[in-house]
Amino acid sequence: MGVEKFVDPEKTIQGKPRAVVPLTDLKTLWINTGTRCNLQCENCYIESTPTNDSLEYITSKQVQTYLDEIYQLNLQTKEIGLTGGEPFLNPNLIKIITLCLERNFNLLILTNGYKVIDRYKDQLQFLNSQYHNQLNLRFSLDHYSLEVHEKERGSGTFHPTLRNIKWFAEQGFNISIAGRSLIHEKMATALHGYGAILKEYNIELDVNNTAKLTIFPEMTLAKDVPEISTECWSILKKSPRDIMCSSSRMVVKRKGEENPKVLSCTLLAYDKRFELGSTLKESLRHVSLNHRYCSEFCVLGGASCN
Repeated sequence: MGVEKFVDPEKTIQGKPRAVVPLTDLKTLWINTGTRCNLQCENCYIESTPTNDSLEYITSKQVQTYLDEIYQLNLQTKEIGLTGGEPFLNPNLIKIITLCLERNFNLLILTNGYKVIDRYKDQLQFLNSQYHNQLNLRFSLDHYSLEVHEKERGSGTFHPTLRNIKWFAEQGFNISIAGRSLIHEKMATALHGYGAILKEYNIELDVNNTAKLTIFPEMTLAKDVPEISTECWSILKKSPRDIMCSSSRMVVKRKGEENPKVLSCTLLAYDKRFELGSTLKESLRHVSLNHRYCSEFCVLGGASCN
């Protein structure tokens, strides 16, 4: 059996020193609210489904422990991100949202915007009236075309999602959209396509503002990607500070485990090589870029969930 890529945490397959990323400042703490989702998307990186509870619903008490630790360690964390699964399936979510907002964190909630969020519109409107400058909703619209979006998300999901995005925009929420560019699709084409569908729905959103429209690169396990060595920083004219794990961590609650764990990355929920302990203090160390997503998504793709 030949030597494989992304195995040795210290050296690449060519024997070069593997790139590492120090944590320079914990700006964003991501919290996975659970892997259950009302949809079953074709290429979900975290394998969310209506029945997948590999990552359990996290509780408000468990979240509070990490918010307390941010203050205890005097970390300069400004933002909490809530992801899933579909966060609005977590029965503790409104308590978690309220807790984060009351602690004066900026809050970014990732949602598919399809049906489940409807249950919480009244509560969200109240919270938005109290914490408008802190509360942000990011809706997943996988593509600007119905065909591609519904191939990923399922039949009948495209127009209801857009109608919900329009409703929240009209109610004055801070909203943004996360989409994808197809492998052979130019960014300009994607921007034009999103601009056209949003105009059709009379949704006011600046598609040229990356804080409002984040277009992630499409990833595929069939694609061969290069490993990142230390010399790549100068070759690519990039810095470890540009990479997501230099400024963020993610908390997950694994099924059957007593305590949540802190991971280096939102994309690597199941790879225990990227588990950094149970506390934020334990996680304040460098990360070895020893996964294909480190290369494809973060370094070469230039993407970040933050």
